Amino acid sequence: MSIQKKFKISGMHCVSCAGIIEKSLKKIDGVSSAEVNYSTESLTISFDESKSNSNSFSPEIEKLGYTLIDVQKVESLEKLDTFRDEKISLLKKMKNEIFSAIPIAIFTFLVMAWEILMEYNLVPEMGETLEGFIHKIMPLLATYVLFVIGKPYLSGITRFLRYGKANMDTLIGIGTITAYVYSFIVTAFGKTLLPFLENAFTYYDVTIIVIIFIGLGKYLEARSKIKTGDAIEKLLGMQAKTALVIRNGKEIEVSISEVVLGDLIIIKPGNKIPVDGTITEGYSFLDESMITGEPMAVKKNVDDLVIAGTINTNGSFIFKATRIGSETLLSQIIKMVEDAQGSKAPIQALVDKISAVFVPIVLVVAFVSLFSWLIFGSASLGFSEALSLGIISFVSVLIIACPCALGLATPTAIIVGVGKGAKEGILIKDAATLEKLHKIDTLIIDKTGTLTIGKPTLVDIINTSKNSDETFLSILAGLETKSEHPISHAILDYVKEKSMLPRNVSEFMNIEGKGISGIIDGIEYFAGNTALINDLNIRFDKKSIEKYTEQGKTPVILATKNEVLGFVMVSDEIKPDSKSSIDQLHKMGIEVIMVTGDDEKAAHYIASLVGIKKVVAQALPADKLNVIKELQSKGSLVGMAGDGVNDAPALAQADVGIAMGTGTDVAIESSGITLLGGNLSKLVKAVNLSHITMRGIRQNLFWAFIYNVIGIPLAAGFFYPFFGLLLNPIFAGLAMALSSVSVVTNSLRIKTKKL
Repeated sequence: MSIQKKFKISGMHCVSCAGIIEKSLKKIDGVSSAEVNYSTESLTISFDESKSNSNSFSPEIEKLGYTLIDVQKVESLEKLDTFRDEKISLLKKMKNEIFSAIPIAIFTFLVMAWEILMEYNLVPEMGETLEGFIHKIMPLLATYVLFVIGKPYLSGITRFLRYGKANMDTLIGIGTITAYVYSFIVTAFGKTLLPFLENAFTYYDVTIIVIIFIGLGKYLEARSKIKTGDAIEKLLGMQAKTALVIRNGKEIEVSISEVVLGDLIIIKPGNKIPVDGTITEGYSFLDESMITGEPMAVKKNVDDLVIAGTINTNGSFIFKATRIGSETLLSQIIKMVEDAQGSKAPIQALVDKISAVFVPIVLVVAFVSLFSWLIFGSASLGFSEALSLGIISFVSVLIIACPCALGLATPTAIIVGVGKGAKEGILIKDAATLEKLHKIDTLIIDKTGTLTIGKPTLVDIINTSKNSDETFLSILAGLETKSEHPISHAILDYVKEKSMLPRNVSEFMNIEGKGISGIIDGIEYFAGNTALINDLNIRFDKKSIEKYTEQGKTPVILATKNEVLGFVMVSDEIKPDSKSSIDQLHKMGIEVIMVTGDDEKAAHYIASLVGIKKVVAQALPADKLNVIKELQSKGSLVGMAGDGVNDAPALAQADVGIAMGTGTDVAIESSGITLLGGNLSKLVKAVNLSHITMRGIRQNLFWAFIYNVIGIPLAAGFFYPFFGLLLNPIFAGLAMALSSVSVVTNSLRIKTKKL
């Protein structure tokens, strides 16, 4: 049976490492796919359990210098926290190592600058004593830097020789050790080799500064990469550590890992909600901004749902645990964000192909450059100078041609984009969805729960009796207290909100399909639809109701046996942000079509209020599916926003499925994007986020390519015969370090963008 597992990987130093690991694992019998994300340091692997197991993966890549960490052996929240702590610890080690070597780099750079300025008579000549000291100290400093600070790069050469796997460490190792060995030969045998080699120049400074520059670049890159994933860190920080539970009549504080389903949990002012549950006693206002992105606290009463990670403000209450551990919404959000950040966008496929052949091609270019100098340069410059320039070119090509910036271009932008979305209550299932979203030209929107609130609300009161509105409503509410119809809840909620008390009712009766009746204060009252009033043979003005029903509203008429006392209108109200959101989508060039199961009149009326021109009404689930298929067959890229079970097939068929977070689990599972809180304005933000993220990726790819397009020919000496330009390895190292840092920094800019 084929299964899928996830691992974290330590020891990766550049994007070419990801390609090496993927190729090595795919060779294992039973492995059908292996996908490594360099930016998140994660592996997703699918394999046949009958042919291989997870224990066989580690040995295969450990020999190449990498380590697998099975993150599925521990709980989600713990594993992420632990892995992050390990990365921070490694980052501190890198910092200490690099910053302790920076004085060596500064000293070397000053010596190099002095020697250059001496050539132009801008500074005085070095004294013999100082010059002798420098010539003796430089080999020692270079030896320390190469074999201590540069140890990972030398290991890259060893692995290349043993297993034929070359990564960026291999290139840096070959380049710096070449400069070091050449310099050592000149220092040790300079006089003997004087007829063949120019012994005036050594490249210890190249070895020292390149290794320290690249090490500093890797440190800055690693630090920035941690920042790109801080959305996960903030989500983890929202998790409560303990819970105050009632057991055997006593209050006991326990770790959240010890909470069991059904536990009664006490929440006091300022407490975080530890697990998901429903309130059984008391009420309060909760800050749910971490889930919905909305700053206003929400009132919670008995039977209302509370969500782990949200914060209680000033009240106290008791709730019953209904979801614990990895089942809580917060844990699911963390997993969804982590999965999305670790996934690859389709645009990454081209980058992966380039990166896979990048290192071997660079090795070839470096050697071709060296031999070209020796063959063609010797004729005009002499062997000694040609060899010196050839080594400079060889080392520069190896060092500047780093595919790291290329490999970081897409995933870092995706990580930041997905993280920013999570903070706004926009959950993105994978990178492919985020990429596709910015291309959609048509959006199918369901009415109920998407454009509208999704539940009946009392919106109009027409009291034609001599009673006050309060008396009229209290009588109607008295009848409705005995009814189970959804419309009755709308009336009772309104009465409760207005602090009115329903009248006591007796001899209650349900009149099937028409309404209800009962006796209040000795008078028999009826509440129901027009069919009920017709049965009672009571005359009333039907036109006064028709103008409301044409708007999709449902009447509830209150009457005695002799007369109509008035009626109320119940409707599914439009969400406050629906019209402005539709207007913004139109401005983005997206055609919005309402497809709903509601009747024609109600659908067109709601559509007219929010500015939608095209409507498909009385649509069954299969009809919604067919509308999307038809649009796709015409070349449209279709998004679908809905919230019900009946929307699930359409959400799955759409190029981008968007579930309103107030909807059902099956709708959320079928979608690529979930909008927590169900606000349509978040859909506009999601589209904006997609545009911003893709723009960031394109900018990153431009900078990653431009460094190499300009740098490699310059380093190889292509411009030397024409303009006398040749890239010094030190500047090649600086350019390589800056390329990765600039790409990650550009991705971090996405955080600052307003959606």
